[in-house]
Amino acid sequence: MPERTLGYALRIDVEAGPERVWSALTTDAKLARWLSSNARIAAREGGSFRGSVDRETEVLAHIDVFAPARRLRLIHLPSPALPAADSAVVDDLLLEPRGAHTVLRVLGSGFPSAPPYVDAFRRHQAGWRLSLARLKVYLEKNMDGGAPAAEAAK
Repeated sequence: MPERTLGYALRIDVEAGPERVWSALTTDAKLARWLSSNARIAAREGGSFRGSVDRETEVLAHIDVFAPARRLRLIHLPSPALPAADSAVVDDLLLEPRGAHTVLRVLGSGFPSAPPYVDAFRRHQAGWRLSLARLKVYLEKNMDGGAPAAEAAK
């Protein structure tokens, strides 16, 4: 019988267009400003992602879906800090334009429900929640050098 897995769904509304949100997700220098200083991305289908979502555990992932300004799916590579599992851990980032604003959803899945994965799951989910709040501030305070959403809509 397959093992039971844990998942989460997070949402944040950002006063920035999807192109700016996408750029913050897929540009090394911008990603390092709001996610973690060690964050790196080879932004393409088949590329890679590295960063510390929870500021404690480094995530290494394969980019399996790369749809500019719409979707970025990360399949986590096995972590040396955790035992092997039967499931694939996935972070799926979905962008939805709403005028000059963007709804960003992060859907996480595939975390085994057994220890020590439960603690890793909780850290990862909380880490994404805090990281998304930092992303919102980063973009809405125009720390990326982009135009405010109200001006971009004109």
